[in-house]
Amino acid sequence: MSGEVKLNGDAAEGSDLISLWRVPLPVPSCKIYGSYQSQPIDCRTSHPDSMNQIDLSNRHAVITGGAQGIGFSVARRFLSSGASVSLWDRDQQLLASAAQELAAYGTVNAVITDVTDPESIRQATDSTASKFGHIDILVANAGISGPTVKTWEYPVDVWKQVIDVDLLGVFLCCRAVVPIMLKQKYGRIVNVASIAGKEGNPNASAYSAAKAGVIALTKSLGKELADQNIAVNCITPAAARTRIFEQISQEHIDYMLSKIPRGRFLELDEIAALVAWMVSEENSFTTGAVFDLSGGRATY
Repeated sequence: MSGEVKLNGDAAEGSDLISLWRVPLPVPSCKIYGSYQSQPIDCRTSHPDSMNQIDLSNRHAVITGGAQGIGFSVARRFLSSGASVSLWDRDQQLLASAAQELAAYGTVNAVITDVTDPESIRQATDSTASKFGHIDILVANAGISGPTVKTWEYPVDVWKQVIDVDLLGVFLCCRAVVPIMLKQKYGRIVNVASIAGKEGNPNASAYSAAKAGVIALTKSLGKELADQNIAVNCITPAAARTRIFEQISQEHIDYMLSKIPRGRFLELDEIAALVAWMVSEENSFTTGAVFDLSGGRATY
């Protein structure tokens, strides 16, 4: 199925619709090799065509951090299931490339967005709703890991940045999109948390704290909207092979792998398969829940 690409907030054209990311996160350099991975990571190799399809026809989905990794895989699965998608991402070049590639599956709207900026989120929401008339699905996926460092050595400014992207960003996106869902009397929200939010990974205190906050936020919002036809749930994946690995040390990567009973990292299409059902009409009862994707690691 051929599709359509719309790219909003293109700085090359002088548009000020959406602000670009302003402060780069300082992270240690890290090449992703090891016993489990003999080649550099390709974050966009998963493919949904061989899997069961969920009917998302006539639904429009917003996916933050949609230009790569989990967000890209989820977007492709949604498009293959009949939805149109808006990718909200801060990386202009990667966003344009992802939108062009995904256009083979359906209609893609790309919006350069800073999830930590309330005004950027407001403009992205208004732009998306104006173009499509509705926002039925939100996948709040954008995130950064931060450096691998002891809590008492963690730079305060970097700590704040991780919390801003991984927790404040989820709050701002939910805050902007929920009023639209209330008016249309329908919505599905999936927030991407992490097994680290349940267990707390050593040397990743900011990331762990932020993801624990996403779990609690999901439960609160789910209860607030429980009497509406709006489901709010989150997923707690173990580590998947995405470019976020470039932000963390090989020692920490090996640690995460050692904690997974299945003995391998999570695949992107496995995440997309679960999320596709979670945002469908079939998921009509469960809300405020945490869906485990930890390969047996989680104890609750």
